[in-house]
Amino acid sequence: MSGRDEAASLKLFVVLSKAYRSLMDRAVKDMKSHGLSSAEFMVLEVLYHRTRIPLQQIGEKILVTSGSITYNIDKLEKKGLLKRVPCSEDRRVTYAEITGEGRALFDEIFPKHVATLHEMMDGLDTAEKEQAIGMLKRLGKGAGA
Repeated sequence: MSGRDEAASLKLFVVLSKAYRSLMDRAVKDMKSHGLSSAEFMVLEVLYHRTRIPLQQIGEKILVTSGSITYNIDKLEKKGLLKRVPCSEDRRVTYAEITGEGRALFDEIFPKHVATLHEMMDGLDTAEKEQAIGMLKRLGKGAGA
């Protein structure tokens, strides 16, 4: 590996880190503008698209700790946005299920959130976004190997 190649790798890492932080800061600010913490928003987003999911799988989907998931599930349940549903086949499994109130809230706020994300990505055209997706997937798979 040449010095130039190493320098490019370092520069890419720094640029990706700064871009990620900038994008996430704005995305989290948008999530909070709807009266939800980022973790609450992400839990509801998972349920919005899947309706019901075992509690144990939620943490894997949004990359937070199980203790944090429990805390956020409790908060969302108190707000009436989701409910816990025991599994009839396996008593060890409990599902989180979005309520009608949770679905109505997300029907209202999710399109606005998507519009914000789209606006954030406006610096790239569709072809560039698709190219970036492909390159970042390859980068992620290579880093995980």
